[in-house]
Amino acid sequence: MSAPHMSPDEFRRAGYAVIDWIADYWATVEQRPVTPTDPPGTVAAALPGAPPTVGGEPVEAVLADLDSIVVPGLTHWQHPGFFGYFPANTSGPSVLGDLVSSGLGVQGMLWATSPACTELETVLMDWLAQLLDLPHRFRSTGNGGGVIQDSASSATLVATLAALHRASQGRWRATGIDRRYRAYTSAHGHSSIEKAARIAGLGADGVRSIEVDPDSQALRPAALRAAIEADLAAGDVPAIVVATIGTTSTTAVDPVPEIGAICAEYGIWLHVDAAYAGSAAVCPELRWSHAGLEYADSYCFDPHKWLLTGFDCDAFWVADRAELVEALTVLPEFLRNAATESGAVIDYRDWQVPLGRRFRALKLWFVLRWYGAEGLRTHIRSGVALAARFADRVRADDRFEVVAAHPFALVCFRLRADDDTNAEMLARVNHTRRVHLTHTRVAGRYTLRLAVGAPQSTEAHVDEAWKLLAAAADDLRTP
Repeated sequence: MSAPHMSPDEFRRAGYAVIDWIADYWATVEQRPVTPTDPPGTVAAALPGAPPTVGGEPVEAVLADLDSIVVPGLTHWQHPGFFGYFPANTSGPSVLGDLVSSGLGVQGMLWATSPACTELETVLMDWLAQLLDLPHRFRSTGNGGGVIQDSASSATLVATLAALHRASQGRWRATGIDRRYRAYTSAHGHSSIEKAARIAGLGADGVRSIEVDPDSQALRPAALRAAIEADLAAGDVPAIVVATIGTTSTTAVDPVPEIGAICAEYGIWLHVDAAYAGSAAVCPELRWSHAGLEYADSYCFDPHKWLLTGFDCDAFWVADRAELVEALTVLPEFLRNAATESGAVIDYRDWQVPLGRRFRALKLWFVLRWYGAEGLRTHIRSGVALAARFADRVRADDRFEVVAAHPFALVCFRLRADDDTNAEMLARVNHTRRVHLTHTRVAGRYTLRLAVGAPQSTEAHVDEAWKLLAAAADDLRTP
């Protein structure tokens, strides 16, 4: 006999069990090793070779397998000792909002398919624009507006498509790539920029990698201008410049005012990618990083990185929503409806690559209402302070050096030694599984990164990371 659908009462009992399980996980995550120890294939080998065929299994059995099979194979991104990559942290309000979204199960591709899904998102994005003090041109009360994408990668792709539509004067919709179009970004621009260019038909060669200032690691405007002028002379069409606020390697901030002025001069679409560092703008003292946004045609940041909202949630704004809709809209007969044809509503299907969309705004709405502006500022300021504390430890030890500015909550540092020694130090520290760091290269040198962001991280966790690093350095320097 097949298993019946879960009744509301069964769901209630199972839901309590799942919430308890998550709460217990959060309460004990610090006691777990940050990264797994088992070799590849361990989880797969522990799973049955086929799905259940007769009847079903109780939720308790699934939770038991979570404990015995899944959790031991996880890297714990919510661990207070996880300092790798950039943060990707969730929170109680975010999980609850996501649960409500899943429970409602609405499809928000059109205003008509669930009006509240669209209207809440529109207002929420205006709230967020106010919270970050973004230019008024991004508000839905004017010609602009915001939408939630799944990631900054999708935001970059959508911006690239809109830019191509503008650069081709609309030909792109009908004829595709009819000449050589160019995209420009810093040598430290995110890999999603190249991927967007490839998907859009420009090819990887269509992206111009612009050199950075050796001290600030930020894009050099003079080099950008030279590349644009060289392409124009060759008959190519500059389509989009992607400036970055908070590059992945070092959180460098590109000089958006100067870049924006160049884009305005040549009529090039300017997209500003603040995927990680955009969250910092909830704090007035960190809004200096957003200087020049009045030039931007589009802008995005990821609340799912540093703003306590679970993945996936990228906030993307455009200054002229009509341009974006014109580039992306496709309206088959089965989607036609009176509200859309009235022109009085927003259909977010026209602002993204997929047709369908889930109610992502709910988890961000829950987060904003639970924490409020001051609660979010407290979280950001805590991360910045912890990073500064760690950087002070590094500077106080002559064996180490901080290799880039740390305006946010990432510190890039290295041992004053060769690359192999630094790589070995990182491996030894991560092998303790008490903390986890990652690396990059700055000016060609192997460099360690410590990124703070987990809600549970405290001074004690940052200090432990430093003690482990110092101990590893002692061992490596011992004859």
